[in-house]
Amino acid sequence: MNDARLVIWEDDACKRVHEATCEVLAETGVEVRYAPALEIFAGAGAQVDGTRVRIPAELVEAAIENAPRGWVLKPRGGETAPLVLDAQHTYCGTGSDVLYICDPDTRERRRVRKADVEGQAALCEKLPNIDFVMSMGLPEDVPQAVDDLAQVDAMLRGTRKPLLVAPRDGHILGHMKEMCAVAGAADSFGIYAMPVPPLMLDEDGASKVIACAELDVPLIWAPAPAAGTTAPASIAATIVVANAETLAGLVLNQAVKAGAPFVWGVGVGAMNMKTMNEVYASAGPIQGYQAQADLARWYDLPSFSYAGHSDSKTLDQQWAAEAAITTITAMLSRATLLHDVGYLEAGLQSSYESILFGDELVGYAKAFMSELSVDDEALALDEIKAVGPGGSHLGRPYTRKHYREIWQSDLFDTMRHDHWVEQGSATLLDRLRARVAALRAEPRAFELDASVTGELDRILAEVEAHRPGS
Repeated sequence: MNDARLVIWEDDACKRVHEATCEVLAETGVEVRYAPALEIFAGAGAQVDGTRVRIPAELVEAAIENAPRGWVLKPRGGETAPLVLDAQHTYCGTGSDVLYICDPDTRERRRVRKADVEGQAALCEKLPNIDFVMSMGLPEDVPQAVDDLAQVDAMLRGTRKPLLVAPRDGHILGHMKEMCAVAGAADSFGIYAMPVPPLMLDEDGASKVIACAELDVPLIWAPAPAAGTTAPASIAATIVVANAETLAGLVLNQAVKAGAPFVWGVGVGAMNMKTMNEVYASAGPIQGYQAQADLARWYDLPSFSYAGHSDSKTLDQQWAAEAAITTITAMLSRATLLHDVGYLEAGLQSSYESILFGDELVGYAKAFMSELSVDDEALALDEIKAVGPGGSHLGRPYTRKHYREIWQSDLFDTMRHDHWVEQGSATLLDRLRARVAALRAEPRAFELDASVTGELDRILAEVEAHRPGS
């Protein structure tokens, strides 16, 4: 077995942070600006004073105990296996709701359109190391009132892999579940939702927490306080704020339905006070993600963290370095769902090439994390003895049988220099662009039946006609 993992906080530290979090929840509490959520908190035994909710430690402990330790998220066909949402499995996927895309044809940075959401989902359908799909874009060419449903529609047309969706509020979840059912499996999606830092639950967030519990849809409740702005200028203190927001959401979720599927979200940030922009891939937040993954392990809950992302604005050396660092550290964290593979510009931009590169990096990390056996076949003592000192294993049957088991990239260059020059001196970005062009030129991996797309059109039109803001 391969037990490689990163650990920053051992159990004693996790216990100390949990106790500090419970103190914040019991004494400071959280601001809840959604009347149904206030009623649920009060009914569960929390102290409600206007819109301030103080949560005693026993409610927190009961919610942690009630949350399921595992849940299954299904695909809608294809070769992707179901995702087991527990503390023992790790899966990788893209991110949601970026505003811009690096156009694969013109290379311009432009606003995302619905066709981009579908196209990148279709790319992910063909990539072996992308286990789940998020929208990777907030389309500007659809009515704002239904842009969240339009994302689901586009993803369902592009991929059969499990989806993680970030809706505007919880009131639309029933329609999303209907759309996934029409496309093959009602239980093939989860909801990504966030509190408002610091220590606030508004209607958009709280309604998602409630609706997920009512509909048995997995809730990924992920905080995002930033050190120095919406949290103290300390990574540890920022994690306490984040943990308080997460556990408050868990208490609300389990008060609606004990045993509702819940994924413990990772999320801390840090503001660069020189640029007034939040850094996404620097050492501080990455350290925070790892410490939070340790907390999730301590709680024995499935977790949601980050991988394969960069603060770079373009596909350059910074992008490659940050994407690689964040992928390997994320995989070593052993978090359950690792999202944002392919993000650029601190979550504002995506590209086909960055997704493809992320898939390759995940493949590298999975190979590193794979089992390194010490059984008789792996140790190959008979083979060593048969060849002996000064011999060669090149033409041996053992080599022919096993050499393909050693992972090697076909995107990273390993040629001799003269051969590389003869082949055109292609850079990594050249190879990525060529591979993207080839994948986009291939036929789609699948197409939904016309009857299914017709039903999706009907649901989208019906919601657009009646949803406030249309």
